[in-house]
Amino acid sequence: MPNIGTVLKQEFSRLCRREIRLEVGTVKKASAAYRRDIAALKRRVNELERKATTLVKRTAAVVGNASATLPDRPVRFVAKGLRSLRMRLGLSAAQLALLLRVSEQSVYNWETKKATPRKEQLAAIIGMRDLGKREAHQRLESLKAPKSKKRSKTAK
Repeated sequence: MPNIGTVLKQEFSRLCRREIRLEVGTVKKASAAYRRDIAALKRRVNELERKATTLVKRTAAVVGNASATLPDRPVRFVAKGLRSLRMRLGLSAAQLALLLRVSEQSVYNWETKKATPRKEQLAAIIGMRDLGKREAHQRLESLKAPKSKKRSKTAK
């Protein structure tokens, strides 16, 4: 016959394990819920950081391209004026497109009167009116320089 002390000790152990299991179960459930919430928040933060990066790039492009905003008076776009600006700066259509951060086809369409630039692009074109040849070519080189650095890093 078992000793009463041993039986009591076993019963206390069993009851303690049961209570601990119940308490730990609720903690595990809460922990899993917190982990899910944290993972969702991390995904949201990553998404917002991507959007912020995109917006920063857009604003930098607009600010970098358009040193001058649209004037208070109405501005008229003339295709011949864009071509003469490009010729005065000694730029090809591809180089002008790079400076304005648009496609070469856009520049071609503007010069052939098939399309007109949007407000942001028109502001950038107006900002380029004050540039000289040297400054335009310096800006062009500064835009090309980071790309060549990236290529050399990936080639290694």
